[in-house]
Amino acid sequence: MPAHRTPALLLASAALVALLLLSGLHPHDRATWWMEVAPVLLALPLLWATYGRFPLTRLLYALIFVHCGVLMLGGAYTYARVPLGFWLQDLMHLGRNPYDKIGHFMQGFVPALAAREILVRGQYVRGRRMLAFVVVCIVMAISASYELIEWGAALAMGQGADEFLGTQGDPWDTQSDMFMALIGAAMALLLLSRVHDRQMAVLAAPPADQKLWRKPRS
Repeated sequence: MPAHRTPALLLASAALVALLLLSGLHPHDRATWWMEVAPVLLALPLLWATYGRFPLTRLLYALIFVHCGVLMLGGAYTYARVPLGFWLQDLMHLGRNPYDKIGHFMQGFVPALAAREILVRGQYVRGRRMLAFVVVCIVMAISASYELIEWGAALAMGQGADEFLGTQGDPWDTQSDMFMALIGAAMALLLLSRVHDRQMAVLAAPPADQKLWRKPRS
């Protein structure tokens, strides 16, 4: 693992912690904030715990950072009240704040590349078509699991779960959330697979000093 990667990751981690604290200073709803930022609280220590034996590509680290930002912004305002969503609502003449759809798009976009990286580097799947199929299946399983969590929260909290659910009166919110995750996964595979492959190849290559000392073939 190149040593020059560590300072950038330390800086990104510090920025994430600072943004997390900022988002939690005066959230619109404290319980909703905890539920929305829970993935960030789980991901950050997990990424550092696995950094030594399974460092990720730069692309994936950058996308995880962006995804965490989306989650923290939604946690601070609740998804139905994020100012960016109101701006998009006015721009596109929508009937509701669409920020939660950005969150579910990212829920497909980023996990797709995370699943792809684990499957490729672990050599669990052969063939690009089968790889894409399995990645999309994993993303949809994650999306469905999240919707089940939302359902559980609704049953447990009743009316108090409205801020977390962010349905805004849409009876098809669950289906559209999963559809946005599907679109996100498909876009990630279509747009970033080649870049992702190149970065994974760099991680798999031996360090320069090992190349210099490698014995020539007889």
